[in-house]
Amino acid sequence: LACFGAYDIRGRVPEELNAEIAYKIGRAYVDQTSPTGPVAIGYDIRQSSMPLVEALTQGLNDAGVDTVNIGLCGTEMVYYAAARPGMGGGIMVTASHNPMEYNGMKLVKAQAIPISGDTGLTDLERLVRTDDLAPVAATPGTNRAEDITDGYVQKLLSFVDRDELKSMTIVANAGNGCAGPFLDAVAKHLPFTFIRRNHEPDGTFPNGIPNPLLEENRPATADTVIANGADLGIAWDGDFDRCFFFDENGAFADGYYMVGILAAHMLRQAPGAKIIHDPRMTWNTIAMVEAAGGIPVQSKTGHAFIKERMRAEDAVYGGEMSAHH
Repeated sequence: LACFGAYDIRGRVPEELNAEIAYKIGRAYVDQTSPTGPVAIGYDIRQSSMPLVEALTQGLNDAGVDTVNIGLCGTEMVYYAAARPGMGGGIMVTASHNPMEYNGMKLVKAQAIPISGDTGLTDLERLVRTDDLAPVAATPGTNRAEDITDGYVQKLLSFVDRDELKSMTIVANAGNGCAGPFLDAVAKHLPFTFIRRNHEPDGTFPNGIPNPLLEENRPATADTVIANGADLGIAWDGDFDRCFFFDENGAFADGYYMVGILAAHMLRQAPGAKIIHDPRMTWNTIAMVEAAGGIPVQSKTGHAFIKERMRAEDAVYGGEMSAHH
């Protein structure tokens, strides 16, 4: 099936991904992972997301598994939900930064362990393609809604010592994707002044697809940084699992260099730890990690592969050039 990739599902709607396929993915997910708890389902702002969510949920429920609909959210929130005790996994319906006619899914097992081509996605594709699905369960699962925003915000805040944060002015460009409401939820706990651009979620993407890697999308953030004398600019992709930085002059900070910068910071807190990087990031990343006393470890490109390698190596941090951290 054309919508299955190396570490997620993504395709044109309805030619490559539609409600029928989404239903089968729900059934096949249960066959493949045997969840022992409810599966969290979230979705992005795309206009095609809801029909896919409804079909996916039906497939999971028909296979006998309960589902928890966490609503409009970012991919990281599905990971957070799936990692909670007692949960059986999570599926995010999103096509991230792809054009409007696309949608897709990112799948994880319990404890938010990614499902990639190496760890079950290829087998799941075969089950869907051949319709080789277990019979519908005698007792269907149930679906309920849950707002996990407060718990997610507290998890984010646990990563930092707020007493050490200094007042800053930050331009925040959500790209009319999903980041806006959740930035608001965490912003009230932080000593920063945020200048918001393209803040409201809008599945018609009136200001273009939220993909800050495209040069034509960068001036919206960069120019606002300059105009307001801001200290920093941040722009997210549609499902906010990637963010991009601009300095106080509005200059774009290439993802190639961000991994080395963040690795050096992590190593101050965890001396001698391992850092995972993708094959496109060599001399700068390796040099900065070694200079900071860490051990660089190269992984295959792809967020799912890097997360798997992080677990295997007990790494403190992993990053790739596409701005997955």
